[in-house]
Amino acid sequence: MTATPITVRDGDDDHPAVIEGYALKFDRKSEVMGLDLTFRESIDPHALDKTDMSNVVALFNHDQSQVLGRTGVNLELTVDETGLKYTLTPPNTQLGRDLLENIRAGIISQSSFAFTIAPDKDAQKWEKSDERGVKYNRTIRSIDHLYDVSPVTTPAYPDTEVTVGARSMEQIKALDVPPEWQVKRDEMLKQLKREALTRGLF
Repeated sequence: MTATPITVRDGDDDHPAVIEGYALKFDRKSEVMGLDLTFRESIDPHALDKTDMSNVVALFNHDQSQVLGRTGVNLELTVDETGLKYTLTPPNTQLGRDLLENIRAGIISQSSFAFTIAPDKDAQKWEKSDERGVKYNRTIRSIDHLYDVSPVTTPAYPDTEVTVGARSMEQIKALDVPPEWQVKRDEMLKQLKREALTRGLF
């Protein structure tokens, strides 16, 4: 999940107010995620090319019991060069009215989204990071399914433990395996040291 700002576009008697924002933006680095496994995440501009967005809901704080909208009803999703934009016409319920007022007041100011990554090895890419305090950079190349977009009180990921799947762990471990030339060089150095030590003993 990533967090981006949201705004309210006020309406009039004939046009209700709407909530607008980008659920995600391409090529933007996230906050540092994870505790022991620290990384920053970004989303490739083509990550949504094959994404299933046929049944996406708008929730408050990703809470399934606090539903604000659904695609095809009062939630519109648009992919552009910036990212995934959403427009939500909140229902005339206590939750919808409270949310509008909280956004206007600046109490709630960010949105987030929940997704799964496509089940293939090219769907994500891990690289070692040169940034101090960050071990890896992760690029999401292909999002399989978009589940919800959510106005949130607090972004879900900063300073929290993040669980990555087995496929991610395989790619991460591969980054820590030294290249073949380095393995051969280290072995040759060890052999030379052994030979030098042996010569010194006799």
